[in-house]
Amino acid sequence: MAPRTQKTFDCSVVGEVVQIALRRKRGLGFSGEDYPFVQCDQQDCQYVDENKPPCPLTLELFEEEIKAGEARARDRYSSRDD
Repeated sequence: MAPRTQKTFDCSVVGEVVQIALRRKRGLGFSGEDYPFVQCDQQDCQYVDENKPPCPLTLELFEEEIKAGEARARDRYSSRDD
C-alpha cells in the first residue's frame, strides 16, 4: 500500500496554513463504495470532510497521487488475468 501523502495548504476559510491528506470515505448503504476526499487537520472547521464550496479543497490538489493509485490498481488487475 502506498504511503499517505500530506501537503501543506494555505486555506482561505480558516486563514492559515493547514495540513491536508487524500483519504477514502465510505458511501452510504450496504453497497456504498469508497470515494476519495481531501481531509484537513482543522477539526473545528465547519467544512471538514465536506469538500464543498466555499471549502477550497478539491481532488485536483492530489491529481498526481490519484492517477498513480489508478495505475497501480490497473497493474494489479491486469496481473491477475495473466
